[in-house]
Amino acid sequence: MSERKDIRIVILGDSLATASGDPKGLGWVGRVMARTPRENPRIDVYTLAVPSETSGRLVDRWVNEVQLRFSPETDNRLVIALSNSDPAEGVSISRSRLNLATIVDEARRNGIETFVVGPVPSADKSLNQEIEHLTSGYEDVTSRRGIPFVDCFHPLVEHTGWNEELEESGHNTPGQVGYGLMAWLVLNRGWLEWLDLKVED
Repeated sequence: MSERKDIRIVILGDSLATASGDPKGLGWVGRVMARTPRENPRIDVYTLAVPSETSGRLVDRWVNEVQLRFSPETDNRLVIALSNSDPAEGVSISRSRLNLATIVDEARRNGIETFVVGPVPSADKSLNQEIEHLTSGYEDVTSRRGIPFVDCFHPLVEHTGWNEELEESGHNTPGQVGYGLMAWLVLNRGWLEWLDLKVED
């Protein structure tokens, strides 16, 4: 059996793709990678985050920023960590869907496998109904293409720990509890399967 290529993962998203607001400095990405085997094959992760990024701005920057981190010698993979900023910025759900579709379709044409992490609930409760519809729209885009999608909205919108951290932060960001919940959702919604990895007992 041939040896697997090393894997490069680029995570494209807003500030939640970093550890913003996490006293431990891990965020959901750090927690997920701590539970991900990273040898044989080697896995390198590059996080490209812009605060409050809309799906339209993701489209504008994804090709140039992502391709700089990839190599013909590696198994190149893209995680799209979608923000919940589109409704507040007046972006229609149909436009948001089209933006996501544009990225994943272009990635596929370039041989890049994608994994999508959906938007989280907002501290602004008036936006959550729109974010719920946005989540459903994104999930439909990925389902039609057979791409893994992590619904972060429905499991978190009524979660006490999540909402308490958002209210306390003053910056609409979670803390240790919230990032831990996001990491759990990612790990249990097909992450290792997407990477074709197994955890040794």
